[in-house]
Amino acid sequence: MFNRLGSKYRHFVHDKSCACVAPEVREFLARIENGMSRRGVLKGIAASLSVSTLGLAAPVFAQAAGKPILLRNVKIFDGTSSELLQGHDVLVEGSLIKALVAAGESVSDADVIDCGGKTLMPGMIDAHWHSLLAGISQTVAMTADIPYVHLVAAQEAERTVLRGFTSVRDVGGPSFALKRAIDEGRIAGPRIYPSGAMISQTSGHGDFRLRTDLPRASENDLSAAERAGISAIADGEAEVLRRVREQLMLGASQIKIMGGGGVASPYDPIDAIQYSEAEMKAAVSAAADWGTYVCIHAYTSAAVQRALASGVRSIEHGQLADEETVKRIADAGAWWSIQPFLADEDANVYPTAEQRAQQQQIAEGTVRAVELGRKYQVKMAFGTDILFNPKGTWTQGRQLAKFARWYANADVLRFLTSGNADLLRECGARNPYPAKLGRIEAGAYADILVIDGDPLQDISLISDPERTLKLIMKDGRIFKNVLPA
Repeated sequence: MFNRLGSKYRHFVHDKSCACVAPEVREFLARIENGMSRRGVLKGIAASLSVSTLGLAAPVFAQAAGKPILLRNVKIFDGTSSELLQGHDVLVEGSLIKALVAAGESVSDADVIDCGGKTLMPGMIDAHWHSLLAGISQTVAMTADIPYVHLVAAQEAERTVLRGFTSVRDVGGPSFALKRAIDEGRIAGPRIYPSGAMISQTSGHGDFRLRTDLPRASENDLSAAERAGISAIADGEAEVLRRVREQLMLGASQIKIMGGGGVASPYDPIDAIQYSEAEMKAAVSAAADWGTYVCIHAYTSAAVQRALASGVRSIEHGQLADEETVKRIADAGAWWSIQPFLADEDANVYPTAEQRAQQQQIAEGTVRAVELGRKYQVKMAFGTDILFNPKGTWTQGRQLAKFARWYANADVLRFLTSGNADLLRECGARNPYPAKLGRIEAGAYADILVIDGDPLQDISLISDPERTLKLIMKDGRIFKNVLPA
């Protein structure tokens, strides 16, 4: 057919000169057909991607600045102080903040951006986020083509950074490819601290199979969620070790295990304790050998106490913990990553009456939990856990602003910047971003927001990022700038 269309389309014709029939290509295809090992395929792909003739183009958005940028005429929330710092400009060079210089001081060979007296602050951090699962429904997550799920996640990643969240701790889902694409500057999105697949026992909170999928015939009979990398079902110490080590091999900065029931999954009661102490210790040991830690999904006192006894270093949720358990969290020096679950208009949507009743129970526990966390000075971190809720992702900032019900505005902003950054650093040598986050100081990453107004006086400013965020910078690159020229 192409021959009839003339020489213009000759490059579509498979003749002897075509690369598709070159001996090397035919040999490569034959090796795949004959069962070439996964590791060999990956090495081959990596080698091919290193060829300069691919001509990969840099994205048109958020280009790195050719010279330093001076952000002038600002009031600064530095991520730690209770008052705005005045009399300083912020000098950015490359991906880092180079210095805070005296206001009005001349800086040679720098592009100057006048911020018009607005507030400059660090980019915000969500300590409990699901990059692949926030912007889709549970039905889509379990039934759609996996590439579709990743494409939607890439779209949501851009929206996340444009809401002012320049870093997230991803606590469940196959976010490794998304992270890589963001880090390489191919798409817009936040820094991602990935956990990979959620490690769950059979019948646990990460077991998304239907009753009709049981029993599992063999280890190779994976569910849709396992094939997608959303969860990994492991029973017994040996299987837990294997699944944890697989996520570490893929690049997990920390490990997420499921230690109790929840609302999103239909078959595990919320009061159930999941994983024995021996299984939890196996996960903790494997993570510790890799220089990092385990965080755990757990709501009840029994689940939290078993996790602490096993060496788990971050409790996710915990809204049903009693006072004695909260004291144990504090005594262990563990983190408590909590979410504003208040069963209000911003809550995740669940289809059954039983799930909604559990959601209400957790909402009542949220109030008590935050108050107990303050009382015993637990190391707290804030996140949203927006899950399977594509209509709700835009509320990310609005939900976290609700913590002002219990904390001063400055404290809420501290949690969302330097406080959550301290939790991110718990991954030690597995930290993919070694410079400081959540702070405006020399040597920190240039993850910067310029906000119209004073969020220390009006925390609701972070709830309306489209209107209030006038400049968004991540890694020294500008993703949004609507300041007057």
